[in-house]
Amino acid sequence: MYLYSKNLSMSKDQKSEEFYKKLKVQLTETALWPSEYLYKFIVKTDTAKIDKMEGLFNNMGAVITTTASKNGKYTSVSINVRMKNPDAVIEKYKEVANEIEGVISL
Repeated sequence: MYLYSKNLSMSKDQKSEEFYKKLKVQLTETALWPSEYLYKFIVKTDTAKIDKMEGLFNNMGAVITTTASKNGKYTSVSINVRMKNPDAVIEKYKEVANEIEGVISL
């Protein structure tokens, strides 16, 4: 019970760092680097946000596809790009989260 209540008091930043630590371990164990990596994001449909996200991957050789939700309120953005190592993958996730308000990373 103590661990459960302790987790509830973790800040959003602490939870994010725990997520990134786990992701780094998974990426290190499951791929040889450099490697192709598929990012998936969801944003409210807003051309400026989507363009900004695409700009963050500009000049990286990324293949970017977007798909609007059935009602058009949200857009899924898939970005397939060659990354040099797990740290680079995580840094890009952080950059997107800092630059695009309301983005959801999958």
